[in-house]
Amino acid sequence: MSSQNRLVHEYDKFLDCVHCGLCLPACPTYTELGVEMDSPRGRIHLMRAYADGRIELTDHFEKHMDGCLDCRACETACPAGVHYGSLVEAARAEIAEKRPRSVIDRFLRKLVFEMLLPSRFRLSVAFLPLRAYQALGLQKIVRILGLTKLLPSRIRDMESMIPVMPDRAMKGQLRPFMPARGKSSHRVGLISGCVMNEMFTHVNTATARVLNENGCDVVIPETQTCCGALQVHSGERTVAESLARRNIDAFEKAEVDTIIINAAGCGAQLKEYGDLLAGDPAYRDRAFAFSNKVKDVHEFLAGIPVNEEMGTIRARVAYHDACHLAHGQRVREEPRDLLSLIPGLELVELEESDWCCGSAGIYNLTHPEMADRLLVRKMGHVRQAEPDMVATGNPGCILQIQHGVRRDGREIDVLHPVELLDRAYRLKREEANNV
Repeated sequence: MSSQNRLVHEYDKFLDCVHCGLCLPACPTYTELGVEMDSPRGRIHLMRAYADGRIELTDHFEKHMDGCLDCRACETACPAGVHYGSLVEAARAEIAEKRPRSVIDRFLRKLVFEMLLPSRFRLSVAFLPLRAYQALGLQKIVRILGLTKLLPSRIRDMESMIPVMPDRAMKGQLRPFMPARGKSSHRVGLISGCVMNEMFTHVNTATARVLNENGCDVVIPETQTCCGALQVHSGERTVAESLARRNIDAFEKAEVDTIIINAAGCGAQLKEYGDLLAGDPAYRDRAFAFSNKVKDVHEFLAGIPVNEEMGTIRARVAYHDACHLAHGQRVREEPRDLLSLIPGLELVELEESDWCCGSAGIYNLTHPEMADRLLVRKMGHVRQAEPDMVATGNPGCILQIQHGVRRDGREIDVLHPVELLDRAYRLKREEANNV
């Protein structure tokens, strides 16, 4: 493929942009920097200039493309319906394919995107040192003694984002087939994810239990793999296409009615498999069929009669809209409606609840300064809301906001909404058993 083909293929989407500027106040990087080339409109101008052959893939071009959070807030704001996300992802694919990279950079990309994330075994092995660091009490000692202050600031911030790793034995609770409690009304497949399966096993188990409570037989195909979202966001599109084919094969064999995802960024990617594989005659139609079955867990539950027999949780909960849930999937009210069903729970709104927290996949690792500016802004709103808990439907957001809470020295739990639903169901069951 020539150096311009990817963006030439997207050219009609450039023409949808009328340069009205309504995206500017919705764009976090433009709001923070005030630079036109760090706005959706400015980046589209650069991409179109490249597609026209008026500019090359320079450091300047790459800097502004990589600086985008890909939060898609601009898509919500855009009156013309510009599909900006697919444009910036195509630009990054061009950069990844055509721009020279150092040997170390190429090695790290291959290691992370091709070797670790797609392999459950390798990823599990890679997390063993982190598990040992926590299990042996080293993390606690390091933090109590303040030894993290000796680390470079970037490594120190990464260490502070590490969550408490769930017990590995918890994976055993996620069986290939988990039958519904009582009458079965739905047969659903669950995307268990890559990092989600390691760092957020508790969220996956909570999701499966909540689905079981609501008449769902849950199928978890063992041959599924990473969804490819991080690869697409980083320009590794060919790798993502391969992963998409593997997931399509796995869930076709599972013969499920609906495919459930509990991670916002993954969900947005899974719903776009049809676009990702549009050029593959063997998978194009199958990819669209797959994507049409994908539903975020909140979206799915809000569309069926929900079991409202829940225990009481007395807590003040602020809900943060994950970008790829609110802007990418247009799922906003469903999580709020579900949380409102829990007896005793007081749901409070965050100001700028759908403003990016700075996580954005691995953005907080690749662009820590901008990510921190956005986190500071988010934490200001959290402090103002004074919640006991913050609920959000994306693992990256959970890690980022947990980091902000820990840095503020506050006692606020940050968790996924399905964890609260699961807790409420279990409380109700305990109450019934104690009668």
